[in-house]
Amino acid sequence: MQQFSKSFRASIRQYMMIIAMVVLVVFFYTSTGGKFGKPMNVYNIIMQNGYVLVLAIGMLLPILIGTIDLSVGSVVAVIGAVAGIMMYRWGQPVWLTLIVCILCGVVIGIWQGFWIAIVNLPPFIATLGGMLIFRGLTLVLLQGKTLAPLPSSYVQISSGYIPDIVSNIFGIESNMNITTIVIAVILCLLVLYGQLNARKQKLKYGFQAPGIPAILLRVFLISAAILLVASRLALYKGIPFVLVIVGVLALFYTFILNNTTIGRYIYALGGNARAAELSGINIRNVKYGIFINMAIMSAVAGIVFSARLNSASPLAGQSFEMDAIASCYLGGASASGGIGTIMGALVGGLIMGILNNGMSLLGVSSDAQQIVKGLVVILAVAFDILSKSKSSK
Repeated sequence: MQQFSKSFRASIRQYMMIIAMVVLVVFFYTSTGGKFGKPMNVYNIIMQNGYVLVLAIGMLLPILIGTIDLSVGSVVAVIGAVAGIMMYRWGQPVWLTLIVCILCGVVIGIWQGFWIAIVNLPPFIATLGGMLIFRGLTLVLLQGKTLAPLPSSYVQISSGYIPDIVSNIFGIESNMNITTIVIAVILCLLVLYGQLNARKQKLKYGFQAPGIPAILLRVFLISAAILLVASRLALYKGIPFVLVIVGVLALFYTFILNNTTIGRYIYALGGNARAAELSGINIRNVKYGIFINMAIMSAVAGIVFSARLNSASPLAGQSFEMDAIASCYLGGASASGGIGTIMGALVGGLIMGILNNGMSLLGVSSDAQQIVKGLVVILAVAFDILSKSKSSK
């Protein structure tokens, strides 16, 4: 009984943010008279927060080594400006624009990484300078003007969705997107396989592993959430392309952090930089790679955001770095580094999106929303610090 109680408390701490997200969903659903749970609103939450989730995935890596990147919002803006100039002014094709935007992200990352990894400038100062440089560069490129509209094929990156292929093939007549439901069921089966395989690997190497009932309960809760969201999306249009992009990036970076040497280096550097260096880890290369990666993810977010706006705006990206950082902290990442997961960052990003959307439906002013979000971030970090202090005692 005592062991079960200890395990239960550990599970509660581990899934605190997920529990908080569920509570927020229930609160906004009841307080808005069901408007929050309508298919179109669920679809809008995903569409409106796609860029935040992309940035949160990228921001987790600097936070894991105990730093942050303040330039991501300005990088989003300058990438949008490059995309707008290439397509709107120069008439270049979408595929070439996408390649150039990603390459610009690489160049920006090399610039940022040089000052941080080679010159040993504090990341806060280097990225603060980058924030000012790239915001100014955006204003120079756009000359204070908004470029719109952008090509429809480019806009589809953010506004498009997966068509109902299954219904078309089998001639099924339904008011739901059957393909969305099929994909959701496949995801649930993959979650079950992943959880069972993870347990098998732990037992193989002699580590403590959760029992089958605990795994089945976890899979049930995750699958219920997947099917609930999928059913809402299926009643509207289907799975948006943005969600596919976020899903692919989440799987890729989860694999990198959990199953590769690079991932172990990042966690080791965040846990104890001096010990990591003494163990033979090239700290300079790890830092360089992290900030190049962050710039590339900012470029992806810039593409997604400009596609959603259907324009290149000099005001794009303002405060995006705060949303990304807050998402990671809300998702359980430690401000001191060494602790955090991709799934946690996504949950944190969704909490920020749910707060924005729910308060907007309730008629809360944007000024008050900023106050609420600031308080939530402070409480999340304070909870992390207090939990660590209690554990150490």
